[in-house]
Amino acid sequence: MATVFLTMSPLALPTWAIFIAWAGTFLLGGPSRANAVKMITATTTGAVYGVVATLLNQATGTMFGEGAFARTLALGVVIFVANGTLLATGRIPFFACIPGMFFGFASLFATYFDGFGFAPGDLAGAFVSAAAMCALSPLCAFLGLRLMFAPTAPAPEWTEPEVKAEAPA
Repeated sequence: MATVFLTMSPLALPTWAIFIAWAGTFLLGGPSRANAVKMITATTTGAVYGVVATLLNQATGTMFGEGAFARTLALGVVIFVANGTLLATGRIPFFACIPGMFFGFASLFATYFDGFGFAPGDLAGAFVSAAAMCALSPLCAFLGLRLMFAPTAPAPEWTEPEVKAEAPA
């Protein structure tokens, strides 16, 4: 519920990025310190790859020409290179959470190209916004479990009242 307020002005943060990486936290086995570090590292790395892919596309978007097909072909080359490098990075043990990297990658693109974040249209602002929302996800997963399945005090044990037998008169 509280995440809804993050979408309001002036922040306009992409709260759906929390939910994407929140699911990723459970993909790793649930909220824990190790899984939080792994998810935050992966989503931030993925967002960095998204920034690099966006900058590469801006630099090489017309390398095959000005037409729509030529630009689409150039974008395909950029995505092939960026995703291939991202997958190769996932083989390094420290970065070995490829789904998390794709969550960050996708969150960066959606934040930047859909105009979310505290500075819509600004790539650095989109990076900070997407990475921050993804970084909040392990905390939200932890709080969600604690609040929804909070331990309750055990119910008092019910016992039968004692009945005193009276002697017949």
